[in-house]
Amino acid sequence: MKKWVEAMRLRTLPVSLAGVICGTGCALLLGSFDAVIALQCMLFAALAQIASNFGNEYYDYRNGIDRKGREGFRRGVTEGEISPQAMKRATYTTLLAAIAVGCTMLFHGPWWLLLVGAVIALFALGYSAGPYPLSHHGLGDVAVIIFFGIVPVTFTCYLQAGKFDNTGITLSTAFAVGLLAANVLIVNNYRDMEDDKAVNKNTTVVIFGRKTMAWCYLLAGLVAMVAMVPVWRVLQLWSLPVVLVYTALHLKNWLYLKKAQGAALNPLLGKTAVTLLVFSLMLIVATIVAN
Repeated sequence: MKKWVEAMRLRTLPVSLAGVICGTGCALLLGSFDAVIALQCMLFAALAQIASNFGNEYYDYRNGIDRKGREGFRRGVTEGEISPQAMKRATYTTLLAAIAVGCTMLFHGPWWLLLVGAVIALFALGYSAGPYPLSHHGLGDVAVIIFFGIVPVTFTCYLQAGKFDNTGITLSTAFAVGLLAANVLIVNNYRDMEDDKAVNKNTTVVIFGRKTMAWCYLLAGLVAMVAMVPVWRVLQLWSLPVVLVYTALHLKNWLYLKKAQGAALNPLLGKTAVTLLVFSLMLIVATIVAN
């Protein structure tokens, strides 16, 4: 059981939850809230990410990307603790569970949400699998911005509000959350640069180097706060604690990123994800208080 929990990479799950929490905050700003829909979206997002994590471990092993003794978190399949067949079954079983949860959202929205769910399912696998794995060609960061920021925030808000937001609040929040989620991937790839380079896995860190991506990590957090200006205008003074606390944590994480190496970066991966979760929770609290 411990090996399976490790394979789920629970430290990164706050990234999925943050998008749904912020989407719910946007719905509140539009005068809507539905706890059942919010919980459905959270469960769907968590299952989809776990399926993607399982798939990443299975397909990276099958493609010879992972090696024993890597700097990152232990991979049960690579270390021989979980069979490849078991991981493959777990990947598709979890993905089917996510699809089942997603189908229940049709009670709250139109039929074309099926298409959105299908694209999300394809991304969950296409991140590491298929003829052109996104994570192997410098597209992982873009994919994270879209599927951990724009998609969950926008559609969580849409399902609860019953309409798309035309004020710019939801889109700016979605973009900001996507940038903060991409920082988790930057830390992961920052740590694994040598291992990835050795097997021709061209992440953005391999392509641009650690120094450049460390600055990207810093800028992503700062740009996200600027992108949230439409929200800050609505929240007014209640936005200050959110901005100040997030910025302080982000700067602390960035300074650690610059000096740490190898396995010492593992805690920062979780801290970056938790910082995003703290931001999302503070944002929704500020939204409730401001309303």
